[in-house]
Amino acid sequence: MQERKRIFSGIQPTSVIHIGNYFGAVANWVKLQEDHECIYCVVDLHAMTMPYQASDLFRNTREMMIDLLACGIDPEKSILFVQSMVPEHMELAWILNCVTSYGELSRMTQFKDKADLLKEGDKEALISAGLFTYPILQAADILAYKAEYVPVGKDQEQHLELSRNIAVRFNAQFQPFFPEPKPLFTEVPKLMSLADPGRKMSKSLGPKHYVSLFEEDDVLRRKVRSAVTDSGMAGGEMSPGVSNLLEILKACGKPDVAQQYAAAWQDGSIRYKDLKEEVAETLSVMISALREKRAALAADRQYIKQIERSMAAKARAIASEVLREVRSITGLHEYGRLS
Repeated sequence: MQERKRIFSGIQPTSVIHIGNYFGAVANWVKLQEDHECIYCVVDLHAMTMPYQASDLFRNTREMMIDLLACGIDPEKSILFVQSMVPEHMELAWILNCVTSYGELSRMTQFKDKADLLKEGDKEALISAGLFTYPILQAADILAYKAEYVPVGKDQEQHLELSRNIAVRFNAQFQPFFPEPKPLFTEVPKLMSLADPGRKMSKSLGPKHYVSLFEEDDVLRRKVRSAVTDSGMAGGEMSPGVSNLLEILKACGKPDVAQQYAAAWQDGSIRYKDLKEEVAETLSVMISALREKRAALAADRQYIKQIERSMAAKARAIASEVLREVRSITGLHEYGRLS
């Protein structure tokens, strides 16, 4: 029997998962757990690098745990935990800070992008050291479990490359220990804004630009019906709005239906009202099932707390053993004893 490869991936605790997040990452996580040893993490420590309210962070972290369980992450198949409940991540991040160069961090494009975003909102905004060094914490997240693969999109490849560089440098400075994590590229749909299909679906653009994964049915249908398409002329290049609706159908497991509408667009017989109703109904069926499962989970808060504790314990069992070895390799003392 082929050995199951270990995978690590994390997700920030945002207040809303939209269908772009789901099809771009979470749905793939659900598939991967069937054939891999999967460790998934809600990265609440990373969320601290941008301005936030403490009460929002705690609530959003727990809500994200519920969302992921509702989407099909199975505690019997995967480890799903809250990052801050496993302090080994922070300890390893400090050790890795000491084998990472300033120049490497200064070249991280996401730091520049987020710093610019903060300055746009407030000229006096604090650009924290945490925002600058959080790629090292990302490396610690991965290396604490000696993960072999990380599912990533092309926009995240730079951070994974840094994680590999850190692993290589650690191994060279001390001794071979960490595997070099490899990207696991999977074909995922890039869903665009319903109101502005030239831009990627994003919550930051406003409610009309995305469909929440647990959207109420009437709101869902209204958003899809108002989606931008085009004038319906055949020939030439398909408009981004029409292409986006077809991508949603394909992502929902209806490639044949999407192909039928593509053919109708090509010969000029497409009716956009019908296409939108098809997309709305398809999403409604999928989201209704997810919404029902999520409601049942949310009603049992004791179960969610138990999952948080038990999953963190499983994660710590792995990470603490890795850190025990790292401390020995790097010349640090063992943990102090209280008695």
